Amino acid sequence: MLKNLFSKSKKRVVYSPVSGNLVKLTEIEDEVFSTGMMGQGFGIIPANDEIKSPVKGRITAVFPTKHAITIKADAGFDVLLHMGLDTVELNGEPFEVFVKKNQVVEVGDKLATMNRYLIQEKKKSSVVLVLLPELEDKGLIIENPGVEVTVGMEIGNIK
Repeated sequence: MLKNLFSKSKKRVVYSPVSGNLVKLTEIEDEVFSTGMMGQGFGIIPANDEIKSPVKGRITAVFPTKHAITIKADAGFDVLLHMGLDTVELNGEPFEVFVKKNQVVEVGDKLATMNRYLIQEKKKSSVVLVLLPELEDKGLIIENPGVEVTVGMEIGNIK
């Protein structure tokens, strides 16, 4: 069963940044992500607009178009949090970011909001992707793809 763990953990764990429906990366309708070219990970079809940190770590980049944030997890791996598909084309319009480079974050800290309705109005997908670009193949174990998750739930752990 999925656990809601905003507590400290010694495991190398990735948590849900948003509530919604958990989907396998292979189900994402974008070849760059679904084939693993950007690393392993998972997607969540969001049920709300608030995006929280999936790991404890330090912000390493906030993209100028606000659609993506990178984090260096304290556990030693990199995370790319990507909000929507092809949303770079929206030049930041549907996003508000609440963190900056070098800021330390805890699991569950608010990183950003995204206007899902505006994204969908612009004919883009609002799926939120959590990618681990440097992780070797099969290094991330996803607990229960296809289920409804809430923000802060343990989604997977890293071998």
